[in-house]
Amino acid sequence: MQASIRVNPSPEVQYLLRIGDTALILGQRIAEWTGHAPVLEEDIALANIGLDLIGQARAVLTRAGELEGHGYDEDQLAFLREERDFRNVTLVELPRGDFAVTVLRNTMMATFFKLLWQRLGESSDAQLAAIAGKAVKEARYHQSHSADWMVRLGRGTDESKRRMEKALGELWHYHAELFAGDAIDAYANGAGLGPDWAALEEPWRAEMTSIFDEAGLAMPAATPFLSTGKNGVHSEHMGYILAEMQHLQRAYPGGVW
Repeated sequence: MQASIRVNPSPEVQYLLRIGDTALILGQRIAEWTGHAPVLEEDIALANIGLDLIGQARAVLTRAGELEGHGYDEDQLAFLREERDFRNVTLVELPRGDFAVTVLRNTMMATFFKLLWQRLGESSDAQLAAIAGKAVKEARYHQSHSADWMVRLGRGTDESKRRMEKALGELWHYHAELFAGDAIDAYANGAGLGPDWAALEEPWRAEMTSIFDEAGLAMPAATPFLSTGKNGVHSEHMGYILAEMQHLQRAYPGGVW
């Protein structure tokens, strides 16, 4: 069985891991819809969105490995870290849920990623800025696609609206973690690497409010709850994702396609 690796805890590496890990785990969750989406066209669309996110994760984790200093590539960072060393937000690791859950989560995250990639296009790190230039185009499509589904479900039948409202009850309070600033964000912002994620909350909320209004849905009130996945303290669901995702590399060390 392949042993785990530990990575340099420097703030620039941790900042990049938050981005790469969040894209990676969300892509893994979306991949669970392959063959199970409500219509064939959506099956293909979700697969493509998942692949886009995995591609973004690969690019960012590769850059994180270069900055980390131990020569780790994106595969080692994805498959050989322990749960406590992943820095994704908790929202993306929650169970797949029904289609309404996926639509809502994809809309929340695509809106966030679009805003983040826009700002990262001005990064002092030329490689990260180049990654962002491509990724922002993908995020715009992801947001448009998922927001359209939010409107269709929110304005659809009584059942589809009920499911959207149920999804809101399950997911909405996890969004606060996206905008919880800390020393890592402050370092990245000061160094010009990337924005403090807290600075994205106002534009994110404005765009989400517009989507909610169009979908005929009410935005839930804020709660004091704050999840902690960005700091490596995850939900009970994260270990199951990693067990599935990392099995082959752990069982067959060094295996390549």
